[in-house]
Amino acid sequence: MVDILFWLLIIVCFVLSFIGIIYPIIPSPLVLWVGFLVYFFFVNGDNLSWVFWSAMVILTVALIVCDIIANSYFVKKYGGSKWGERIAAIAVIVGSFIIPPFGIIVVPFVAVLVAELVQKRSMKEAFRASIGSLLGFLGGAFAKVIIQLFMIIWFIIAVIF
Repeated sequence: MVDILFWLLIIVCFVLSFIGIIYPIIPSPLVLWVGFLVYFFFVNGDNLSWVFWSAMVILTVALIVCDIIANSYFVKKYGGSKWGERIAAIAVIVGSFIIPPFGIIVVPFVAVLVAELVQKRSMKEAFRASIGSLLGFLGGAFAKVIIQLFMIIWFIIAVIF
């Protein structure tokens, strides 16, 4: 019975990690690690090798960095300024609280548009930078889904075999 509760907790952690992609207030890498550590300390830590833990550290860093890189890359690629990049990063967090989950897309888009217009950019340039912000979020979210799925599948394989 206790094992079932621990497995339920692990599953909840994994589900929360995906919810954290849409609601960045939930730290996806942290809840993934909580799931791994619950298994390690309360179910059977012997199944998880140093190779598993090393890979999870590397993939966790990739999870954290992919958001920053994707957002920065797309805002720059679409002509956004440094201020546009910074505003986009802050607006993603603020947007998760405003009309969730749509705020995470709408708020950064509008915030970057306004930030670029305030800097005397043309409407076309500001709109392009806003599109870059949107693509950055979507690209980062897609990368996080793939990385998290890979981490969870690796965990399942390590547990089964």
